[in-house]
Amino acid sequence: MNILSNVISRRAFLRHTGSLAALGLATLPEWSCASDPKLFFRISLAEWSFNVSLKAGRMDHLDFPVIARSEFDLDGVEYVNQFFMDKAKDTAYLSELKKRCDDNGVRSLLIMCDREGELGNTTAAERQQSVENHFKWVDAAHFLGCHSIRVNCAGTGTPEEVAAAGTDGLSRLSEYAGQAGLNVIVENHGGYSSNGKWLTAVIRAVSMPNCGTLPDFGNFNLGNNTWYDRYQGVEEMMPLAKAVSAKSYDFDDQGNCIETDYLRMLKIVKAAGYTGYIGIEYEGAKLSERDGIRATLQLLKKNGSQIS
Repeated sequence: MNILSNVISRRAFLRHTGSLAALGLATLPEWSCASDPKLFFRISLAEWSFNVSLKAGRMDHLDFPVIARSEFDLDGVEYVNQFFMDKAKDTAYLSELKKRCDDNGVRSLLIMCDREGELGNTTAAERQQSVENHFKWVDAAHFLGCHSIRVNCAGTGTPEEVAAAGTDGLSRLSEYAGQAGLNVIVENHGGYSSNGKWLTAVIRAVSMPNCGTLPDFGNFNLGNNTWYDRYQGVEEMMPLAKAVSAKSYDFDDQGNCIETDYLRMLKIVKAAGYTGYIGIEYEGAKLSERDGIRATLQLLKKNGSQIS
């Protein structure tokens, strides 16, 4: 399908949803401010926290927003496309997901998109295919009422080559997403993207208001067992952030995250003037998924209340 056909199909999709978005700048929703006076941010739940249960079939993707509210009293969710990979264009399925959110007072915040090709692919045709592969997730995110899709900026080549290709790929995708008032946000997710200076330089080269970052507290593995300083990386990414991920693995006896100093990290987030959602993303193995989520939730509340 060529680009013109994609745009036509997308317009038809938006007419079907009854909401044609005006062309313009994608901004965070009005509700992206702290409702709890003790905190300067809101807390959401990233679906990857349940990746083991979802992959094993012990949990259904449609139940995710219900569980977020009923078990953790969280009103914002961040989806992962891997868990409804074949449903991006299924309006009946998306309508059911949206209904479950509405029934439980839950907001769909973003879709984390993987396995759709490299936006920094140095081959132009393959890069364009990767861009177009993401279009359906922009449309699905718009249908669900999200403010963003999270993408990866990866490719094979020198840092300069991948940066140039990533700038082009992100620009093309952000132009498409902007028609729906959506953001395209890039996470530090391994390789070049885990270098805060490299990633922020790419986003600034794109120079579009709806293209930003999603700083993750833990994803700073550059490869070959080399790590970028996580505090430096988050500080570099925060001025461009439209979402934040609170990664956690293991905890000490006092309930503190072993890998990340949450108090230090939240001070960096606050200093950037950020007041949106911080998403819990538990990936540990020592605690159960639910216990790990609860531990991260309590850690965010404890440290957030100290500096709010």
